[in-house]
Amino acid sequence: MAEGVTIGDSEFDRDTAVALREPGVYDAELSAGWTIIRAVNGGYLLALLGRALGEALPHPDPLAVSAHYLTASQPGPAVIRTQTVRSGRTMSTGQASLFQRDEDGGEVERIRVLATYGDLDRLPDDVRTSAKPPAIPPREHCFGPSDGPAPIPGSSAITDRLDIKLDPATLGWALGAPSGKGEMRAWFGLADGRDPDPLSLLLAVDALPPTAFELGLEGWTPTVELTAHIRCRPAPGPLRVSITTRNLAGGFLEEDADVWDSADRLVAQSRQLAMAPRG
Repeated sequence: MAEGVTIGDSEFDRDTAVALREPGVYDAELSAGWTIIRAVNGGYLLALLGRALGEALPHPDPLAVSAHYLTASQPGPAVIRTQTVRSGRTMSTGQASLFQRDEDGGEVERIRVLATYGDLDRLPDDVRTSAKPPAIPPREHCFGPSDGPAPIPGSSAITDRLDIKLDPATLGWALGAPSGKGEMRAWFGLADGRDPDPLSLLLAVDALPPTAFELGLEGWTPTVELTAHIRCRPAPGPLRVSITTRNLAGGFLEEDADVWDSADRLVAQSRQLAMAPRG
């Protein structure tokens, strides 16, 4: 993994920056560096709107974020409109929508988010869990896009900004021999070495190759809805991400993600509904 940069100085921080236009309204620029097959990555968008809500709400950290992806976002200018739904002593809830202009100059809503924010540093220390970190081989025994003779099918600009090392047991699709199991596991970080924080966890839950690849399907897997829970502030160091799909039916599949930090803590969870690739 690259030598770390300070949180705030990373390309991720620059590309998720928002500028206040007026109370509750922010201007943003969607970077082409976070695209997958021409569309902007859903986890990057979630982090971008998460940053805007963190600016608009009185509490600093996302606890629960639910997003509906309405139309595919494109690189370029965007405006984010936020609204405070409720503000309490320990939590606040807000909503945000991201808009872009279409070819005719009309405004199109791309994604709508409803989120609850709090302060992760004030959460109680009591932990009672049966969850266990995923059994991923050491990083040196895992593989990324640059380890093969050719780019991994479906890779795009976002892979240059991520440090992903995939578990070989979930890499059969890249070798033409998918396992048939809806599983994807990997070490995860940002390519410039920036340590994880709550906003980058929103990226992490939707940044691995789709589990549909291991089911033998290739192509774009657009997210319909994604809900992420941030459970605690992650420790410095690489993350481990495990994603599973149990049911593909009717042209849709679910993906359940668990994200673990370097201190073996479950720091984020998510579930998304996505459209199955259509070839």
